[in-house]
Amino acid sequence: MNFLSGFEKIVRRDEPLAMHTWFQLGGPAEYFAEPETTDQLVAVVRRCAEHQVPVRMLGGGSNLLVADAGVPGVVIRLSALEFERIRVEPPRIVAGGGAKTGRVVTTAVHRGLAGLEGLVAIPGTLGGALHGNAGTQSTNIGQWTTNATVITVAGEICQRDRDDLHFEYRRSSLDDLVILQATLELEQDDPQELSRRLQKQWILRKAAQPMGHQCAGCVFKNPRGMRAGELIEQAGLKGTRIGGAIVSDRHANFIVAEPECTANDVLRLIDLVRGQVSDRLGVDLELELEIW
Repeated sequence: MNFLSGFEKIVRRDEPLAMHTWFQLGGPAEYFAEPETTDQLVAVVRRCAEHQVPVRMLGGGSNLLVADAGVPGVVIRLSALEFERIRVEPPRIVAGGGAKTGRVVTTAVHRGLAGLEGLVAIPGTLGGALHGNAGTQSTNIGQWTTNATVITVAGEICQRDRDDLHFEYRRSSLDDLVILQATLELEQDDPQELSRRLQKQWILRKAAQPMGHQCAGCVFKNPRGMRAGELIEQAGLKGTRIGGAIVSDRHANFIVAEPECTANDVLRLIDLVRGQVSDRLGVDLELELEIW
């Protein structure tokens, strides 16, 4: 750990990444860092840049498949309290990139701030949600975002204001290494009515997804005007299995990993599904899942 000398308290070698992802698959990170302060985070990023060591950010692990061989370089997770803080300044919420998206949503609802309740069942962290512009058919997090504080791969802290931000379906211009903090400007509404809407959205989304105890992940983006899950079902692929990886019977855009599953099983099943949907329906599915 020579190049990370001085960071021994916050860096571990060969950290198993399976425990940090929803699939619970994949090999270890060569180095795994959990900084406790912004200063430590910046220092680790700069040290990696100086030594040309690759760095990856790990959020909630809900949209990630790690290869069985693991990943080289440094994986950073913003698990410390400093990166999870949420501050309410009506009609705005200022939240750290490591804050859980669900907690940001419920905080807004309890304070009578509308706009995010449709995102209640979306897992992961705010940073990950902003990076991929998480959303539903009716809303996305980007439309409420007014600015963000980021850290570049060189370790520089920068501000991205609304004019600098561009959000599209499942993608954003926030592609810097770290999303440190963001401000969301919402609309004031009745907290009780918002709570009712939130509960309804929660029930609907949870009913359509794999069971909570299952190791699973959503795989493909919805093509314009279509839904990936419906296309996969139309291709007759619900329940299709390779090794321990299975196309979910509850929602065909989810792959469920059974106990004997490997990351390679999931990759092979993804290739099979893409190929069959293309051959049978003429639609090329694009991955939403991030693969390391």
